[in-house]
Amino acid sequence: QVQLVESGGGLVQPGGSLRLSCAASGSILRINDMGWYRQAPGKQRELVAITSKGGGTNYADSVKGRFTISRDDAKNTVTLQMNSLKPEDTRVYYCNAGILRMDRTRYIDYWGQGTQVTVSS
Repeated sequence: QVQLVESGGGLVQPGGSLRLSCAASGSILRINDMGWYRQAPGKQRELVAITSKGGGTNYADSVKGRFTISRDDAKNTVTLQMNSLKPEDTRVYYCNAGILRMDRTRYIDYWGQGTQVTVSS
């Protein structure tokens, strides 16, 4: 009954910027951690950035200083501002959130469907 929907992916030149957004909807009581992950073909999904309910953030070393994660709890959204993009940032990016549903007693991890980011000239 809960779903995450990403938006904002696309094609950008090296050095450019993109802003990814993810909106959670459904029978939601509370959202704990929210984050972004990315995956290349044949590779494991890897952490990009996480923001906690308390506002703390963690970033992968490869994106520190270039990407910024933020959340809006009133709108149940998380955003990833991606600057100074490099070809190696080309991946499918997935939104993740730990969500307490109205009809459950535990937080459950939910994933978006993924959005493609391509950095190329």
